[in-house]
Parts: sequence; C-alpha cells; structure tokens
Amino acid sequence: MTSASPGPTASPASTATHALPPLALYLHMPWCVKKCPYCDFNSHQLTGPKPDGTYIDALIEDCDRELPVLAGRRIETVFFGGGTPSLFAPEEIDRLLTALRARLAFDPAAEVTLEANPGTIERGRFAGYRAAGINRVSLGAQSFGAAALARLGRIHSADDTHRAVDELRSAGIDNFNLDLMYALPEQSLAEAIFDVQTACALAPRHISHYQLTLEPGTVFHARPPALPDEDAAWNMQVECQELLSDAGYEQYEVSAYAAAGARCRHNVNYWTFGDYLGLGAGAHGKLTRGLPADILRTAKPKQPRDYQRQLAERGDAIGERQRVARADLPFEFMLGALRLNAGFAVDDFEARTGLRGDAIEAPLAVARARGLIAQEGSVWRPTALGRRFLNDLQGTFLA
Repeated sequence: MTSASPGPTASPASTATHALPPLALYLHMPWCVKKCPYCDFNSHQLTGPKPDGTYIDALIEDCDRELPVLAGRRIETVFFGGGTPSLFAPEEIDRLLTALRARLAFDPAAEVTLEANPGTIERGRFAGYRAAGINRVSLGAQSFGAAALARLGRIHSADDTHRAVDELRSAGIDNFNLDLMYALPEQSLAEAIFDVQTACALAPRHISHYQLTLEPGTVFHARPPALPDEDAAWNMQVECQELLSDAGYEQYEVSAYAAAGARCRHNVNYWTFGDYLGLGAGAHGKLTRGLPADILRTAKPKQPRDYQRQLAERGDAIGERQRVARADLPFEFMLGALRLNAGFAVDDFEARTGLRGDAIEAPLAVARARGLIAQEGSVWRPTALGRRFLNDLQGTFLA
C-alpha cells in the first residue's frame, strides 16, 4: 500500500470526525456469450458451459476477506454488473445474496440491480430473480434497429427486448432501465430518434442514453467503423434529449434520464464520491477509513482464473489497494460531481474528502472564467458549455 503524498496545502476541513459516506456493493460477473466489438469492460467470452457455482463461492469468500474493513457499515445499494450477470441462474443469485446478507447489514430498502442482456433471458427467469431479491433491472437494449444491432455485434433482436420488458412486468419488476447508444456506425438522425421513441413507448422508469465511443483495446478501436461526424452526433444528442424530456424523463447526469423518483441510487453514490465494495474478477472499489488521508482504491485480479486462484492460495484480501493521495482528492471528487446536472456544494466536497473548500478555490475560479461552471447560491453547476466540454472542466482540478 502506498502512502498519501502531502497534497494540497489546505488543511482538513475540521478536526472533528467525519461521517463515513454511504456504502454500495458492486458484484462483477465477467462472462458474456459474445464479446461486443465496442466493449472495453472486463468481460470474457464463454468458450464452454455457462459459469458454475464455484464463482459464486469465490464471491462469498472474497466478501469474507473484506469484512475487517466493513465493521459497522451498511449496504445501501447492490449492483450486479458484467459481463452478463443474467447468465447466472436465479438460484445462484439467491444463494449469493443470502450469503451476503448473513455477513453484511443491508438497508431494508436497498436498491438491488441486475444487468441483463435481452438475448439471455429465459422465460420465467425474472420472477426467479425477483424472488432472490432483485428489485431493479438494467436491460442492454442499445438499439431497436436490426442493422444497428448487427453492426454492434449484439446477440439479441429488438423483439427480444420487447419480450424481456413483458417478462419484467409479468414478474412484478416495474423499476427497470433501458440502455441506449447513439452515434452508432452509419446511424442517421432518424434512426437515433426512432430508438428513443421506441424506448419511451416501453415506459421504463429510467433510460441511459450515451454516445458510442471507440475505446482503446476494443475491436472498434483497432478497426474503426464509419461513425457520424461530431456535428451529426451533437444533433442526435440534442434532438433525443428533447424527446426524453417531452416524455417525462429528467436528465440528472450526463447520460442518465429518470422518471420521477427513479434515479439510479447506486450510480448517484458513485457520482457523489460515495464508497463501494467491489467483489469479483476485475471489480474496483473505494473504501473510506478516515478523512482526508485514508481513502483506498481497490482492484481485484482481472482474469477470473487468477481471481479464483488467488482466493484459493491466500488467506487475506486479494487485489491491489492504493491509498488516494491528498493532491488527487479534488480531481477524484470532481470526476463524478461534475457529471451531475444538480452540481455540488463546497460543503459536499468537504464532507466527502475531508479537505477545506479553499483547496478548490483556484480551479473553480479558472473554470468560471472559462465559462465552464457557474455558481448559484451555494451550488456550483457546469454550464451548457461545461457539459459539452466536460473533460476540459474536470481536468481543471488535476493536481
């Protein structure tokens, strides 16, 4: 473990003990039926049978190793990400959640989300997931156009997404998200609008709408497809945002739109510099043990085989554990806070980092002078220009 560097000259916000931030739980299920050419997540294409219960055993063991740093803390939200978590049978998800609840205190009203690929859902499975404790589902629709889905390498059809939504409602899971991408290979404005209109007609509680980007290490990055140009992508974003607003979805983050009361609590915790325990191959976490000098970033081994082997060979917590340097705390906080339309108050910054507000006075002044951020009372919010050039705004706070 590395030690924190001296960091900003600003002293801690106070000598009093700060309350620890909310704690979420992230569970990474790293397998997919097929690796999509745009995906840079830690996912691995299945080359044999579906993953068995030994991975569930490993997640439970991973949790046991982390318990010493979690004493007295409560899980507010849970997120099963991937990969494709819906490759695991409801019985295995139930076994895992039962074991975790026996070890950790869960908020009785915890939001528990499962990512699902519409092409991997067997009839009746959502009822089993709901019985296991899943109360929110995120469906990776991406598009409702057959040609677009084919270019993206997706294994499902638009009909599969419609059937999955019917299955969700039959199972009593009304709180679900639809993932949509825009600026897809060869996509027209009309096709992007059609995707949003179709999604809104299905009346999900939440829609994630984000631009396709070519990430290093992906097939698309190595062999770039023909994408809409910058102006065309911007027009798609603006037109689709207007459609989503007219349909009653409030944009509360760069790519997140929610019906009233349906914001994703798990993701909001990320964006507000909350804590999260990451379990599973390649899972990342953030754990606060004291402010401002004892905030850990954790990362588990990426390869499922290495992850399970290390758990079998070692008797303590596995993976990397890096203490966040004080100098990096302003940037780390702003990475999430500036994504939120609601912005942040300096009090929020102090509470989550343990630093005084004067640690960010200079970069705030620079960003305001550039027209990227504005102050309204005690709240700082990105301007329209700041939202468009978010990376530049966030970079202002680099040490």
